[in-house]
Amino acid sequence: MDRAFPKGFLWGAAGSAHQTEGNNVASDLWALENRPGSPMPERSGDACDSYHRWPEDLDIVRSLGLGAYRFGIEWARVEPVEGQISRAALGHYRRVIEGCLERGLTPVVTLHHFSSPLWFQRDGGWLADAAVARFRRYVRAVVPILDGVRWVCTINEPNLVSMMARLLKDDRPAGGGVAGALPPPDQATADALAAAHRAAREELAGFRSGWTIASQNFEAHDGAHDERDAWAWPREDQFIEVAKGDDFIGVQAYTRVLIGREGALPVPDEARRTLTGWEFYPDALGAAVRYTAARAPGVPILVTENGIATSDDDERVEYTRGALAGLHAAMDEGADVRGYLHWTLLDNYEWGSYAPTFGLVSVDRDTFARTVKPSARRLGEIARTGILR
Repeated sequence: MDRAFPKGFLWGAAGSAHQTEGNNVASDLWALENRPGSPMPERSGDACDSYHRWPEDLDIVRSLGLGAYRFGIEWARVEPVEGQISRAALGHYRRVIEGCLERGLTPVVTLHHFSSPLWFQRDGGWLADAAVARFRRYVRAVVPILDGVRWVCTINEPNLVSMMARLLKDDRPAGGGVAGALPPPDQATADALAAAHRAAREELAGFRSGWTIASQNFEAHDGAHDERDAWAWPREDQFIEVAKGDDFIGVQAYTRVLIGREGALPVPDEARRTLTGWEFYPDALGAAVRYTAARAPGVPILVTENGIATSDDDERVEYTRGALAGLHAAMDEGADVRGYLHWTLLDNYEWGSYAPTFGLVSVDRDTFARTVKPSARRLGEIARTGILR
């Protein structure tokens, strides 16, 4: 059955600054990766060298027939030392924005995608008294280069940032599970991120702004509905609540988490798994969109991430087709979804390892040569025609 998406629907791919640019040496994550005894098995290093090769990346997006590219502005480059704004870094990101516009691409800009300046982290991070004012100052510095940008994501996955803060505070290992199976967020961090988001939106008056949420698809197992609701509130629902007055909500969905009487359950033994160990679950996207739309009625949704870590590109095609079918069904039921941005354009640094390959395009680790995968061309065909077959 053919499924038609509405005219003007935004089709694109996504990436983040730290994962693709390379040599983000002033950031907290660079310091974490490179410290003695680092928990990260691999370093980001040169990443995909997209700081220099961004024109090639944008050319690929355009050549595929996609109409949008989501990328990040790196705070640690813009403000490598507190109070010292790099005009060269701002100029670089302005050229990327202009590169999108010149190619007819819609730039979707993320202002904070996990990494922060090292000086910010060393002085208390999000829990410092000055944290919100510092983030506001950074956003204010960036606003002048955003001319022509329609979509701005303030903070990427604040729920995951808050959950990781809880792990670090409790000195627990993160393990390899999905975000939704982690301990509840550090509430002080969650509150600070909400305040920073609101401050950023004040600076972004005139732009369409929102934040992106790691949608976990919590499902009650064996009747554990109350337990599921109690599990979901701190890890997801409170962040949707913050977004109720925003211009859009970014939905980022990959899999599901089953919740039993005692909390999150492991992935079933018989389940099909991805390279990250997550359950292969294309229905995640439609379910996440329905869930978000029901809890924030009237707020448009932009799918800012959806994809699969796999070395089998046929599996990527299968997953993406299933995800888009679920998305289309949710839209038919009334969800106001404005676009779909696939995670990710490039096989990149997945927060400790290059092994989980989410990309539509492979990247040679030595030469940085880009090779477009068949899955990219399949997505491009859907984007050009607006038809899912």
